Amino acid sequence: MSPLNNSIHAALSAVLLGLSACSAAPAATETEADSDISGEVVNRPATRMGLMSSLPLYWPLGADVATIAQGQGEVPWQRAALAGRYALEPLDTLSPIPALAAGQPDLDPLADLRRIAIIQPRGLSASDNVALDRWVRGGGRLLLVLDPALTGEYDLPLGDPRRPVDTALIPPVVARWGLAVSFDEDQPVAVTTARLGATALPLALSGAVTITDPKAADCTLLANDAAARCRVGKGEVTLLADAALFEHRALAGEGGATMRAVVAEALR
Repeated sequence: MSPLNNSIHAALSAVLLGLSACSAAPAATETEADSDISGEVVNRPATRMGLMSSLPLYWPLGADVATIAQGQGEVPWQRAALAGRYALEPLDTLSPIPALAAGQPDLDPLADLRRIAIIQPRGLSASDNVALDRWVRGGGRLLLVLDPALTGEYDLPLGDPRRPVDTALIPPVVARWGLAVSFDEDQPVAVTTARLGATALPLALSGAVTITDPKAADCTLLANDAAARCRVGKGEVTLLADAALFEHRALAGEGGATMRAVVAEALR
């Protein structure tokens, strides 16, 4: 699929700018006020959630290793909003990490997690796909967001490794669960809504999810086919083919309430 052209980006930006002008800034919560970039949060909630993303959800856009290590920079609004409900644990890998010393066990980053959100990842290795499938089948709850065409604007050049992945890299495990994601480049440039459980899910140039193998998992299409929920073994996967909710503050609801509701619906 070819990248979206500049005119489409400009038109959508105008729509979102109008929404931003009408939306109030999210009010800070106690947890937000006591959060910092080092990850130290006062009164953290008990519900743990692993988080993997190429989007600037946990660290600010363009943050380098030194900035992260020194705990500098502004906390992204997405992190502040989610931290009011979840104890976020950033993930760099999903597969076991070899032990540093002989006789010690490998470190499994998924071992103690029951809920994970993977939002527009940079790409999952073969071992990551295997580990994720095993984790879900063992009872994990997964929100997997794969957007074929991001609508946010990121002030980093193409090719910069810190830039979010503009077009989702669909991991093979999605096909293993009997699903596929496609994109219609001729769809209208607009922000629409669709129901995801009790939540009105905002969509902007979303992809379409299809069930390619009904025998692979027990899947149901949701949100006008922009999402699917699948029972996989003992676990559950919610696949969402649109990341606009996590890119645009104007779509996330006051204080990120809509974003939190979508995450909670997926990881119920």
